[in-house]
This record gives sequence, structure tokens and C-alpha cells, in this order.
Amino acid sequence: MSSTTRGHNLKLELTESQKNDLKEAFDLLAVGGTDEIEIKELKVAFRALGYEPDKDYLKRIMQERDKNGTGKMDFASFLEVFAAKMREPPTEEEIFKAYKNFAPQNPAAGITLHNLAVMANEMGEAMTEEELREMIAEADEDGDGVVGPHDILRILTENAGATHGRGAGGRSDK
Repeated sequence: MSSTTRGHNLKLELTESQKNDLKEAFDLLAVGGTDEIEIKELKVAFRALGYEPDKDYLKRIMQERDKNGTGKMDFASFLEVFAAKMREPPTEEEIFKAYKNFAPQNPAAGITLHNLAVMANEMGEAMTEEELREMIAEADEDGDGVVGPHDILRILTENAGATHGRGAGGRSDK
């Protein structure tokens, strides 16, 4: 499956695990066990994945995918929408929102070894202190032992550029 986004061709292939996760989410949202969802369920799906789409964006997505005018979307369209969304580089706002989850007490102080260990543990990741130190060292450009928001933005911008052939320039859900 492929799509064109802002003039760029992006290969939008999901792993089987991602497809299964999206199918499970879709099935939970499909009203009355139908094979379709409405705009309100689409909004729930976006929010569950950490996006905050506005009403106009959701309406546009539904209109683009609702070929027969029912106001509903089937799983194939749902999968296409989220495959494209998951491949977009995050905006600076999304990066900083995620960053704050790693440094909840004082985001300005940065992500410390302790913050990273707590988050890894909460996510069920069994990581050694050495592995965590390596992650901090790799991300910490100025060598102060703390990963700041600028470090996260740099890493994600570099990764987005490598993945998408472009920087993490802003994306809009509008």
C-alpha cells in the first residue's frame, strides 16, 4: 500500500503486529459489531494514539474515505488513514508532549537515568542500568548526563529525515 503525502511518495507498510493492533482497536470501536465506524469513533481512535485532531480534519478524512455517503468508514480505510498517520514525523508540539511523560516532575530539568529507569519499568522493559546509561549517552549531545527537550527534538528530526527523506517539519491535523 502506498500514498502520496504533501507531494512525497511514502511506502506505508505496517508490520503484522501493527495491523493486528489497529484491527483490534477498530473492532472495539465498531458500533454494534458492524464492520464500520463513524466520525466519533474515529476521533476516539486518534486520541487513543495520542493525536488531537480538530473537527474539520476528521470531517475531511471521513469525506475522503466515505465513497458511498453513509458517514461511516470500513477497516480498509481505517487502516489506510492510520498507516499514513503513523508514518508522519511528529510535530515539535507532539515531541514535547511525549517528552514531558519521561520527565514528569520537572520537564525543564530533563530526562535523567532515574526517569528513564522508571519509564522502562512502567512499560515492562527489563533493562540494565548499563543499557539505560548507553541510551542517555547516545541522546545526550552536550554530555551533561541529562536528555533535554532539544536532544529529543534533534534525535527525532534526524530519524524522521532518514525515514522520510525530509526533516520533521510540522504536520497539521487541520
